[in-house]
Amino acid sequence: MPRRVATIVRRCFIVLALLMPLISQGQNALSAYTQQQTEFLPVDAAYQLTVVADGDRQLLMQWVIAPEYYLYRHAFKATVEGGEGLIETDLIIPDGLAKTDEFFGDVEVYYGSIDATLNIAAATELAQLTVTYQGCADAGLCYPPETKSFLWHMASGEVKPGKLELAQPNKKSSADIPDDDELGLLAAMLFAFLGGIILNIMPCVFPILSLKALSFTHGSADQHRRASLVYAAGVIASFLALASLLIAIQQTGRLIGWGFQLQNTGFVIGLAYLFAIMGLSLNGLIHFGTSMMNVGQSLTEQDGDAGNFFTGVLAVVVASPCTAPFMGTALGYALTQPIAVALLVFAALGAGMALPMVILSHSSAAVRALPKPGPWMDTAKNLLAFPLYLTAVWLLWVAGSQQGVNTMAFALTGLVLLALAAYLYGEGWLRKLSSALLVAVALFLAVPGGDDAGNKNAPGALSNGQIAWSSDVLSQHIERGDPIFVDVTADWCITCLANEAAVLFRPEIEQAFVDADIPYMIADWTDYDEDIGVFVKSHGRSGIPLYVMYPRGLGSKPVILPQLLTQDIVLSAIEKAR
Repeated sequence: MPRRVATIVRRCFIVLALLMPLISQGQNALSAYTQQQTEFLPVDAAYQLTVVADGDRQLLMQWVIAPEYYLYRHAFKATVEGGEGLIETDLIIPDGLAKTDEFFGDVEVYYGSIDATLNIAAATELAQLTVTYQGCADAGLCYPPETKSFLWHMASGEVKPGKLELAQPNKKSSADIPDDDELGLLAAMLFAFLGGIILNIMPCVFPILSLKALSFTHGSADQHRRASLVYAAGVIASFLALASLLIAIQQTGRLIGWGFQLQNTGFVIGLAYLFAIMGLSLNGLIHFGTSMMNVGQSLTEQDGDAGNFFTGVLAVVVASPCTAPFMGTALGYALTQPIAVALLVFAALGAGMALPMVILSHSSAAVRALPKPGPWMDTAKNLLAFPLYLTAVWLLWVAGSQQGVNTMAFALTGLVLLALAAYLYGEGWLRKLSSALLVAVALFLAVPGGDDAGNKNAPGALSNGQIAWSSDVLSQHIERGDPIFVDVTADWCITCLANEAAVLFRPEIEQAFVDADIPYMIADWTDYDEDIGVFVKSHGRSGIPLYVMYPRGLGSKPVILPQLLTQDIVLSAIEKAR
């Protein structure tokens, strides 16, 4: 049997050796054919456009199309704009050939050449023609839509490439708040103060404040007032420190904004660890030794200034994923001003966030309204642990979105080891050494692994009508005067996720964008992206969410939607833009 197998193998090698020259020739031929087919013409060589005037109110447009290339009938668009705005036009295009296309399905196309006529309703001295077309090659390449602009001097009939210097309409860029250029210091501080107040009801902040409010159920009124003032100092100091860091980083040329620290996966994982340990402590599942401060006790029962100040710091840290109404305009203004002005605006933001707790501590009626101390406090502490667990889960999901599922799995393993370290910690060198080693391993596992993760900018993650962020594609739409909607979002942005779940990603809203032929561009800022940072800054913002609607028409100004959306707001913006 082995001899027969050896014979068969030897014959196979002989046959393979005889076929190698033929296989090699076939590969060379296939390679040459593929190379020939992939050497596509530049778009202007594939489709040569000529425009001439035929009378004072008519233009003739002719495309000469290269062999094995074609143009789509449905992609032709033409507008004429004079000094007074758009002029009504009538584009006449002949019938094309029916084709089942791999990109658009059943369509009409043109091979060889096409002549189109454009009639206008009124004459003007000088007009700008903007014409858009799109084509593909039989070999498989589909070009993006191409837009050309021409200047038409109607009296002489001269038509040449160029653009008309159009007057910009004097409109506000925001639907609900003043332009940042018109925003003064007092107005910015007022907006920041109001935004800080609203931060207190954000889901990322409310659990922490609830824990602090429990401390007002015991102790004297003087203790409550002192505690609230120290808490306010912690909040304001943290905002000032965060503002100083943000400004220092911006001075290096890096375009970052509010919540920038959450673009660092290591920080996100560390914050998840903190929330999980706090939750375990509140549930009484882990206890620290007497030399270490119990995290849950420090937030709910400790009367010392250190615990109150730390609560303020922690409240600011967990507030970073949230952007309240009014905050975007205020912080966008602040970060374009001198350092002293920026710090005043951030201080106003901190004062607004601290105000409700200060009012609660200074109001005897409010304190009396709180339930008396008793067994219910233990129940409340146990229940408040679960929002902290959910926050930790969400943060680890953000880390997975940034760096991949392997990073998330390592971070989860580290979290288990960290919980074990906290459980083992106690008297005796062996317990302390074991806890230290487990903490070291947990921190090692928290280091991002660097594997790629899918995000909203990946084509497979986009729904019908949605497109990934591209500054070039956005510029093309603006130059053509086509409408487009830009959603700057991030997985760590709570407000962004809430708007998407409640409004933007609902079927009726998605269908409204499709029906209006308005592309929905998603700019995912979960990880740092300089182009997105430039876009955010260009609209006077320092944080997200940012929703910008570009209406139809050349020269039209973008409209910035509010940071908290409703279906009526979005549908109204779609209707105006179309």
